[in-house]
Amino acid sequence: MTGQREDKYKLHRLIQIDKWIRSGGFPSVEKMAAVYDVSRRTILRDIEFLRDRYDAPVEYDKIRKGYYYTDPTFMIQNVLLTEGDLFTVSTIMPLLEQYKNTPLESSFKNIMSKIAELLPSQVSVNTSFLNKDVVFISDPLPKIEAEVFNQIFAAIKIRKVMEFEYRSVSSSEYKHKTFNPFRVLCQKGNWYVIGFDHDAADTRVYTLSRIKEPALLKETFAVPEDFDIAQSIDPSFGIWNNKDANQDYELCFVKQMANYITEREWHKNQIIEKNADGSVTLKFSTNQKEQVLSWVLSFGDAVTVIAPESLRTEVQSTLKRLSEKYKV
Repeated sequence: MTGQREDKYKLHRLIQIDKWIRSGGFPSVEKMAAVYDVSRRTILRDIEFLRDRYDAPVEYDKIRKGYYYTDPTFMIQNVLLTEGDLFTVSTIMPLLEQYKNTPLESSFKNIMSKIAELLPSQVSVNTSFLNKDVVFISDPLPKIEAEVFNQIFAAIKIRKVMEFEYRSVSSSEYKHKTFNPFRVLCQKGNWYVIGFDHDAADTRVYTLSRIKEPALLKETFAVPEDFDIAQSIDPSFGIWNNKDANQDYELCFVKQMANYITEREWHKNQIIEKNADGSVTLKFSTNQKEQVLSWVLSFGDAVTVIAPESLRTEVQSTLKRLSEKYKV
């Protein structure tokens, strides 16, 4: 406990010394030792610690008989985290699994390492994104090449037309694309880019993991003033590029699923109604019909489609095909 207390006082002292030096006060060893009630040797160790750990440009001025920074813009970061703060940080980091297999993954790890270096020595932070007391299960994510990730973000930033080779999910061959990237989208760890496809002469959404050989062209572009991402996708439900009008969906979930459905926000415009038999009805509007179909099927017989009729027909057709497929 004595060592922990000393480390805590040392961190506070270093922050105060840094502030004193930055103020132009040219504090001497003797003055600092008197103010912080420590020995001269302790202050000298603090100065060395600032140089070694924080790369502080601290020097001694023989005329003013005190310390100063050769770079007046330097300062150590004041990071004082409570136990609760540390738990929050180490718990949130696993949520960054959506950046796994992207160039951002290593950047976040570096940030965590820097935070850990600023903490007192008695505090241990797991910089591998995981708190051992909390287990996160993520979807299997495809790998995105660093060049693809970086080139797309560069093209969006400087508004450059780009070209790349793209393979759709159902094809084994790549096709050449000339593309104006407008926005990057991330859905459950999967990364996409939405923009204008020159050949299709329309808006398209492409998966970053299926892009190769990206290159920026000299030609520039401007994002149309009337571009509204919500007209192509539904941020609440999915990224399927679909310009169809929203449809109203009405789904009834059995009693056993009532708590699961009511305790979550499935869509920003959702309405949930509790029925007399304990079941619940979920209503919302979206243009993401493919996503809704897949989602509804994942509940099996725990859900009944009330509306629209087109979704009921799709569910029936899918189940019929599955039944035929598994017939003995």
